[in-house]
Amino acid sequence: MRPPLQSGRLVSRIREEWAATGDNHHHAVRTGQATTGPVIIAAATIMILVFSAFILSGQQAIGEIGIGLAAAVLLDAFLLRTLLVPALMHLTGQANWWLPRWLDRTLPHLSIEPATQPPAPPSPTPAQVTSKAAH
Repeated sequence: MRPPLQSGRLVSRIREEWAATGDNHHHAVRTGQATTGPVIIAAATIMILVFSAFILSGQQAIGEIGIGLAAAVLLDAFLLRTLLVPALMHLTGQANWWLPRWLDRTLPHLSIEPATQPPAPPSPTPAQVTSKAAH
């Protein structure tokens, strides 16, 4: 058992940052890890504590299940999500987002939020217009 959205949240946050900056090797992976890391650690810690409490149930089978689940979450959250996924994404670089052309054409391009437009340049104020006309 693992926190269900945490891995998806980590990768999607890295993807968002990569789409915004185009820098996968440094900025995107670091930002994704920094913003989602505390959430992953907090969720995993809660789950480990809950599963560890199964040991106190007094039933051997339930205690063993609790130890197994706590160990699985510990390895998943602290080793896989905080170490291996960011390291592999850093090493593979642009290949993280490669998709075969035929599959890219087949799959729909969905977005929860609309694409952001670059900010429009500010319109000149009346004082700027009159000072330019004077020159």
